[in-house]
Amino acid sequence: MNNLKLEQIINQKLNTQAISDYAPNGLQVEGKSEIKKIITGVTATQALIDYAVEQKADAILVHHGYFWKNENPCIRGMKGKRIKTLLVNDINLYGYHLPLDVHAELGNNALLAKRLGIEERQPLEQGAVSIPIWGMLKEPTTLAEFTQRIIHVLDKTPIVCNSEEFLQNEPHLIQKVGICTGGGQSYIDLAAAQGCDAFISGEISEQTTHSAREQGIHYFGCGHHATERYGIKALGEWLAEEYGFEVIFKDINNPA
Repeated sequence: MNNLKLEQIINQKLNTQAISDYAPNGLQVEGKSEIKKIITGVTATQALIDYAVEQKADAILVHHGYFWKNENPCIRGMKGKRIKTLLVNDINLYGYHLPLDVHAELGNNALLAKRLGIEERQPLEQGAVSIPIWGMLKEPTTLAEFTQRIIHVLDKTPIVCNSEEFLQNEPHLIQKVGICTGGGQSYIDLAAAQGCDAFISGEISEQTTHSAREQGIHYFGCGHHATERYGIKALGEWLAEEYGFEVIFKDINNPA
């Protein structure tokens, strides 16, 4: 398939033009015109690019690409080496950020919620597009039980901010859960205001702990990388099934 045609297909599937983002979504570095083999991964690191070169791939498809807002535009150092490797090997790089977070079918939020058994998913924000979502567990569960569920799904122990000592009725069972994968910890206040029992994101800031404790909401910092592996993998699988591409998902571990 032509590389520009592939961009059009993904743009349409993810409805990219409806979302204002911090980086360009779509084809970021242009390579060969014909694409048959695609490598997918969370971030366009040098290791992922080198793996694509080894696999003789025609394209790389990632959640975290390049050219972020306010970053240094110079193509030098680490960025220069990455882009040079892509250009020398004629490899296309496609990046999809927020459109892949919010998509109802292939999005990071929706897929993580599904794996955790969170149903009846709804937008947490008002407006045309909500980045965070919320949903309900079938049955209320304890903090300890839900923590173990997260560990089982992500194979990672989350940072847990426990609000129980600030609540009058203990134990505080969890049923309504908000989610924003990656660096979405700032949405904890919105989740608390809308009555969520818990909020899940990838990262944690100093003030996140206080928000959880003082507003009676449990917070789970589950890792930026760990919470955002599912969307890009699912997008690659969709392309393979619908259009016959050879697609390989490469998970390069990141403890953050």
